[in-house]
Amino acid sequence: MDSEYVEFVSARLARWHRAAYLLCGDEHRADDLVQTTVTKLYVHWDRAQKADNLDGYVHRMLVRSYIDERRLAWSKVWLMSATPERGDLGESGVETRDLVVRALADLPKGQRTVLVMRFLCDMPVESVAAAMRCSTGNVKAQTSRGLATLRERLGDTPFVAARDGNGREPA
Repeated sequence: MDSEYVEFVSARLARWHRAAYLLCGDEHRADDLVQTTVTKLYVHWDRAQKADNLDGYVHRMLVRSYIDERRLAWSKVWLMSATPERGDLGESGVETRDLVVRALADLPKGQRTVLVMRFLCDMPVESVAAAMRCSTGNVKAQTSRGLATLRERLGDTPFVAARDGNGREPA
């Protein structure tokens, strides 16, 4: 049992961390979300293995962990007296990513969750609906509203795909 679990988690850990980061917009909170999800998965590994779509099952666990964490009172506490200043955005891929992540963070949690799962985790509408326990129509409506809000907030910002050291787009 343990070797199957370790193999499954090791192969997907980076993908889960990316999804968690895109959901919450903070690397440390993303680490916590992934750790919570991995721990819950270990506790329920026998049941999880019986799922028709194990990846979808774990994505649902991740999203639910995110939603549960948002409900906790401590997640609303700011430890600073003022928000730190953000630097001026240039043309690098990191700054563009930061702009998009901040725009996603400003969306309502339903829209943000749908956009992250659909476009950044490349999940179909049906899988997103199952993970969020809502209808496909709700997912489509949240997608439409979320994209419209992003277009409004980002305006005509040109986005250039990130390239690796060899000039290729990352996988």
